[in-house]
Amino acid sequence: MKHGNHLILDRCPHCNIAQPVLALQWAQNYADYAGQNQRSWATYKCNTCGGIVLAVSPASQGAEITQTWPDRESISDEIPERARTFLAQAIASIHAPSGAVMLAASAVDAMLKHKDLKSGSLNARIDQAAANHLITQEMAAWAHEVRLNANDQRHADEDAPLPTATDATKVIEFARALAQFLFVLPARVERGRKQ
Repeated sequence: MKHGNHLILDRCPHCNIAQPVLALQWAQNYADYAGQNQRSWATYKCNTCGGIVLAVSPASQGAEITQTWPDRESISDEIPERARTFLAQAIASIHAPSGAVMLAASAVDAMLKHKDLKSGSLNARIDQAAANHLITQEMAAWAHEVRLNANDQRHADEDAPLPTATDATKVIEFARALAQFLFVLPARVERGRKQ
């Protein structure tokens, strides 16, 4: 995970670029009040986005890094495979916002189809999900925003502005929230009730 003055990660946790150059910026060893639990802390800067990654390892020479912040985004296995794949691809392509927006909308569509809302357009499926109380009216309104943003990109609408990484992040945030609401939380509740 470390190589000289660089942190080796497969993707930057900020911009998601593959094989980022994460250069050491600062390093220091610290211990607790009793001089125990000695750890080595370091920060690394992504040369692409300028984001900082904090890393910690045991203070012994050459010890492996045990944790980094921010954590890499993980996608729950509770999310159906097709939706999970679209969502993972959206996250990985945040540096290409138009593509990320379309992939996040595809993840939303796949989630609704997994809930047996398969007829009509995505517009109709969102309305049906709200009518069936599968999602709230507020979630439906947000889902329509995601759908419209993706339509602008799919149809290359000349009047629509191109999305930014911030826009793509908001769309991905909704897709993640919908996945939590429809799949992850119900699975946790079911596991909790069984215990």
